[in-house]
Amino acid sequence: MSRLTITAHASATGTVLEIAGDLDHATAPELRRVVDSLTQTRGQLLVLDLADLKFCDSSGITALLVARNLTAERGADIALAAVPANTARILRIVGLDRVFTIHPDTATATRSAPQSADHRESGTRH
Repeated sequence: MSRLTITAHASATGTVLEIAGDLDHATAPELRRVVDSLTQTRGQLLVLDLADLKFCDSSGITALLVARNLTAERGADIALAAVPANTARILRIVGLDRVFTIHPDTATATRSAPQSADHRESGTRH
């Protein structure tokens, strides 16, 4: 089992959360807590960078959906970046590749979003 770490930092379009380790039944609530604690405003983009995600079970997939719903409630958008092949396959099988915007990397995700002037998150490690 690989410990979950979530690192938040500001981008030109909103917040990027770098998610590393295992996103599973034991750790999925941490993602919700972090997303819930973010100050997001209408028009911002939350990017979940999954480049260092080692494992994601059904609880992890549910946590991604909860993050999407929390973000949408605030009028912000969400995108997934650098999704590992095994997680991308699961997202495709259950049709969530049509629910999430998926980018090959964080830079592409942030370039594709409109610029926002309101950025409050920077370098916070959870």
